[in-house]
Amino acid sequence: MRDRVVVVEAPGRVTLVGRDAAPLRAGAFRVATLFSGVSAGTELSYVKGTNPWLNATWDADLGLFRPGEPSTPYPVTRLGYMQVGRVVESATPAVAPGTVGALTCGHRTGWLADPVAERFVPLPEDVDPLLGVYVAHMGPICANGLLHAAADLYGVGVRSLGDGVRGRRVAVVGGGVVALLTALFARRHGAASVVVLDPTPQRRQVAEALGLEALDADADDPAVVLKTRWAHAPGDRGADVVFQCRGQAWALHLALRLLRPQGTVVDLAFYQAGADQVRLGEEFHHNGLSVRCAQIGRVPRGLAPTWDRERLSAETIDLLRAYGDVVRKHLITAVVPFDEAPALLTDLAERRRHEVQAVLAV
Repeated sequence: MRDRVVVVEAPGRVTLVGRDAAPLRAGAFRVATLFSGVSAGTELSYVKGTNPWLNATWDADLGLFRPGEPSTPYPVTRLGYMQVGRVVESATPAVAPGTVGALTCGHRTGWLADPVAERFVPLPEDVDPLLGVYVAHMGPICANGLLHAAADLYGVGVRSLGDGVRGRRVAVVGGGVVALLTALFARRHGAASVVVLDPTPQRRQVAEALGLEALDADADDPAVVLKTRWAHAPGDRGADVVFQCRGQAWALHLALRLLRPQGTVVDLAFYQAGADQVRLGEEFHHNGLSVRCAQIGRVPRGLAPTWDRERLSAETIDLLRAYGDVVRKHLITAVVPFDEAPALLTDLAERRRHEVQAVLAV
């Protein structure tokens, strides 16, 4: 038995490589991939050569990138974290053959999984397996953004994802997958208003098709528009919380301008080129603002025992049950045969092709 694996050999060089499947061993189970979602941020950074792990050593003890051998050198053989597969063999009573679930094994046609070392999230029958690409990792990324907003208000007393958005005015900068799922989470959990800001007309159209309000980030100074609309008290206008989901300096600068005084930007973006245009001497300084990084590597301090990755996946399943039909119709813009993965990834990286969410189908 042979599996096919997407490999990034060098910047701009993506191939499919055939490999002998590992034999089934005691305690493991074999998954045949059904769908594999493409992350337009992290994955394309390896195709472009802009990911910091390609050029430096990550010192996990110090939490620093340092000069030295790359932590993830080329070839990159495990690319992607949005997979759905069916269990075809099992040598563990923990996972039954035939189970369809979400996992993070990278773009490949099959995988031998260890249920102790890896996450495998069985999908309920009422969730479309295609939407399952969001369950293991991407959905939890977005849910973790809301969790950080909640912790900003309540610390370790958070009881619901809605604690940071319920009844509040929420802005979401960006119109990609992370932004749109985060906006849906905010609406699902009771935000008084949710506005998505992006300069790309197609992305704003997708946001509106999902039932969200969208503004052009390049027109009419959206900070003036929303601060005129969202009044709290004299001298206190703007968004209660902004979720910043686009990895460009202008987006963080806009996010800061949208906030009310002493508000918080919850930042889910990946700034591959840094953020040289951010103006910390202006709104950030004069309004006493805060920026919280909400990457999935950690939940807010003190919440790990009650808000683990499994709970964030369960929240994602709840979101898909509520909005699955519109997410399937409008957010997933391309389902591409697995054999076309190299062309798809290079076209996306070179901006010859634009998709909100592309999914490889095996």
